[in-house]
Parts: sequence; structure tokens; C-alpha cells
Amino acid sequence: FMPELYRENSRESSVYYRDYLNTYVEKDLREMLEVKNLDKFLRFLTLLAGRVGQVVNLSSMSGDVGVSSATLSQWLSVLEASYIVYKLQPYFSNISKRHTKSPKIYFTEIGLASYLLGIETENQANRDPLRGNLFENLIVSEVLKSRLNENKTPQLFYMRTEKGIEVDLIIKKENALYPIEIKTSMTPNRSFSKNLLSFVDAEENAKNPKIIYTGQSYPQFNGVEYVNFKDTKNYQMF
Repeated sequence: FMPELYRENSRESSVYYRDYLNTYVEKDLREMLEVKNLDKFLRFLTLLAGRVGQVVNLSSMSGDVGVSSATLSQWLSVLEASYIVYKLQPYFSNISKRHTKSPKIYFTEIGLASYLLGIETENQANRDPLRGNLFENLIVSEVLKSRLNENKTPQLFYMRTEKGIEVDLIIKKENALYPIEIKTSMTPNRSFSKNLLSFVDAEENAKNPKIIYTGQSYPQFNGVEYVNFKDTKNYQMF
């Protein structure tokens, strides 16, 4: 989504994102939404960055921003339409009849979310309390980009039940469901596969459960495949 950042002699990323926001907010957004208070919109965008990988409650955010939840809903729709944010919809599994029914929010460009949070270096990112959420955002956005670049409908979901069973990412291709767990850990752990295996047992069309993490890739460990997040070919396998 941001090819300029990967060219030789590219601008400093923080300068690029600053200029990008200025252009997007000052020009494009003003025309699309007739936003009267740009500071409030930027406040909303920053709050969204702090909630990546989470279900967003616009009603509770309206008080923090100072505008109605209806206005926030309109702003969020425009952010989604302009590919700034992506809403990951819930999948309703056979595991339970009670699921979270609201989408989770992700930024399509993880660098923009990090910039809004004041994160400029790798060391900062590793120490940030949102490290796990940002890493999850990175993986979801890479899968999303891979699907879109191949001109495929994304068909991406997540699952969370009232009993705490959660699958971070579910990729639907034709009739098959590919469940993925996303971890910042560098070491495999048997507990990581619990929800994936429960999902595979409950869903007839579920197959090839994977854990994308920061450690070494393993074809098989405790019934699931472990994939290093830098192994980009895995984002194109669906």
C-alpha cells in the first residue's frame, strides 16, 4: 500500500507518514466528509491505532473524541473505503452458538498505525505494550494485501466465543477454512495449538492449521504447522 517507502533513497518513514496524513486529511478527507474539526478526526485515527486487533466500541470512543457515535461510524466507513483501515468480520463457528458479532479493526499499513502511536524504531516496537496487537495487525494486513494483489476476494475472518475460544485469522477459500494463530513468541508452545485444533475438530471444512510467529518454521509440532512471519511465500498459499 505504501511502495514509496521501499524505494532506494526514500524519505524517512516518519516524514513520509506525516506528509501522507497532511495530504489525506487536509485535502481528500476535507472534500469527502466536510470535516470541520480536523484535530478531532486525527484524535479518532490515533485512538483507532491504539485499538488494532480489537473490537471497537464507537459509543465509548465518542466521548473521548467529542463527536457522536454516528459521526464516528461515518468516519470509519470512509477510512475503510479509502483502505486506511480494514474491518475483520467474525466467523460463526460450530464450536458455540455464542460468538462476538462485531468486527475487529486493523490498519492496512502497520507503519501508519505505529507512526500515530509515536513508535519510530524497532526497539520501541518491541517494548510497546501493543506489540502483540501490532504484530497481529502486520500479519493480517500482509494476508489481505496478498489476496488483493492476486485479485481475490479477501474472505478473511476471526472467531471468538463467549467461552474464550479464539482464532486470530480464518481464511476462507472456496469451501475450505484455514485457521491461523498469530504469536510474537520465538518458541513453539503446545498451548498455542489448543484453539486451532478445537476449530478443526468442530469445522468439517477446516484444514492445515498454522501458527505464524517469530521463531523457526516447523512443518509439524503438536498437530499444527509453525511458520516464521518473514516466510512471505506463506502469505500467497491460499
